[in-house]
Parts: sequence; structure tokens; C-alpha cells
Amino acid sequence: MSQLMSAVCTMKKVFDQYAGKDGDPTTLSKKELGDLLRAELGFEEVSGKDIVLFEVNKFFAALDHDKSGTVDCTEYCTFVCTLAILMMDTKGGKGKC
Repeated sequence: MSQLMSAVCTMKKVFDQYAGKDGDPTTLSKKELGDLLRAELGFEEVSGKDIVLFEVNKFFAALDHDKSGTVDCTEYCTFVCTLAILMMDTKGGKGKC
């Protein structure tokens, strides 16, 4: 499998790992998104739980483009691709990869 296809499959596997624990396996609830952000992106409780919850709420509001109350796979993929673009814009295009 090519590197790009591997990356796409990984992106989908991560979504599937967190989606559906609260019901619908095709979307992320706010709690599921919070779990994903903590585990996959290192969101930690720096100054207490309220700060983390505030950040999760901000991310959720930004990602839920259709205001359905959940984040679907398209919204999640847009987020991940945006992270990739941001990483290209830092450190001369090298980012954290």
C-alpha cells in the first residue's frame, strides 16, 4: 500500500476507533471527540478539567459545520487535512512529521 493510501486508511481507522461509543458509528459525539483529542493530539489537563472541556467545546463547535450536534467523517477529515496544512506552514514545511 502506498504511503498516501496508508495515511488515508489510518485517518479512517482513528475515526472508527472513537465513533459510535455513544451510539451512531458514523459520527463523533462531543465526548468521543474529546477522547480523540486527548489520546491522539495530546490534549491534557494542564490547568484542570474545565480548561480541557472548554477547548473540546471550541473544537466541536468549529468542526460541526452542519450544526447536527455531531462530527461526521467529512467534518473530521477536513479537520485532519487542516492540521496537515498547518504543519506545512510551520518550521519551513517540516512540521512535526
